[in-house]
Amino acid sequence: MIKNVTEKIVYIGVDDTDIDLFESQYLVPNGVSYNSYLILDEKVAIMDTVDKRKAEEWLQNLDTALDGRKPDYLVVQHLEPDHAGSIAMVMEKYPEMEVVASDKAVKMMPQFFNETKFEGRVMGVKEGGTLSLGGRTLHFAMAPMVHWPEVMVTYDSLDKVLFSADGFGKFGALSHDEEWIGEARRYYINICGKYGAPVQALLKKAATLDIAIICPLHGPVLTENLGYYIGLYDTWSSYRPESEGVLVAYASIHGNTAEVAHKFAEILRAKGAKEVVVRDLSRSDMAQVVDDAFRLSRMVVAAASYDSDVFPPMHDFLHHLALKGYTKRRIGIIENGSWAPSAGRAMRNIIDRFKDVSIIEPMVTILSRMKPSDISALEALADDVLASTCERCI
Repeated sequence: MIKNVTEKIVYIGVDDTDIDLFESQYLVPNGVSYNSYLILDEKVAIMDTVDKRKAEEWLQNLDTALDGRKPDYLVVQHLEPDHAGSIAMVMEKYPEMEVVASDKAVKMMPQFFNETKFEGRVMGVKEGGTLSLGGRTLHFAMAPMVHWPEVMVTYDSLDKVLFSADGFGKFGALSHDEEWIGEARRYYINICGKYGAPVQALLKKAATLDIAIICPLHGPVLTENLGYYIGLYDTWSSYRPESEGVLVAYASIHGNTAEVAHKFAEILRAKGAKEVVVRDLSRSDMAQVVDDAFRLSRMVVAAASYDSDVFPPMHDFLHHLALKGYTKRRIGIIENGSWAPSAGRAMRNIIDRFKDVSIIEPMVTILSRMKPSDISALEALADDVLASTCERCI
């Protein structure tokens, strides 16, 4: 796809609708875009490449957009293969082109392209570094751990464009029309979720710039209502709930724990919960459930005991939350067991390691199947879950 972002900035990225799993783990039913841009000034700069899966199509886009010109620079903002996978190919095609990247990226490049000769062709830049293209100047800001250590973003002060690397990206090919927020949140929480502090640091840098357009490396170019997108990133990277509600995530072997989870959700709704989301961890998209956990203000986990521990789908879910830095929440626990319930203890052991997460007491224990005598305990847990409100939801 080739289209103008501004008079001198051209989008030359490609859609990947053949991919089933992004990073071999995230479902992308609507594909993903690999974004690349071309700045046509007195000097010509390519802004990132694309995954080698789509290198041939991208090189055709590049050749068409160049219209006989040759690139002077390739600016590499992020070395992850979905963006940097075509570096060697484009360097071979344009042997006089110079690569511009952060000092950290310069050191890392040979790890990915050990057969490519970088000597004399790479310019390392630091925080505050600049590059003149003639009519405009590119300004570089380092963004370490958003979400790799070598990442930088680039600001074009003439057209007021921020090339934001993975920031403000989303799942979904550009050829698929959908609302931004859902797949952008799922992308952010699962890709960058652990790195809230570095994202906050980058947002502070961005606040000093006059930004009219955001050009991310995935998803659409953002040109309107930028405060909305930046506000969401501030919420997500601060680990504040986006909505007041309860996630009920369950892991059930034979359906008995599932019955408890759905009954508990029914009780929450009857008591006035604003939003209740129920997820079966054995069947739901894990990335979506992690998204739900971060979006909502409360969570209750319900799981069966298994081999003196907890049923593995729940262990996997809590492990994912730990990896992504889940914090600033309250969690209720429902366990099920037939002779020696162990799920509650196992879940508590994991949750206790979370930062700024408290467990809502007491835990509810179900013995094999839910009985009328268990309802009062579920009612009491629901009252405790709903006792406090989310004061900082957007």
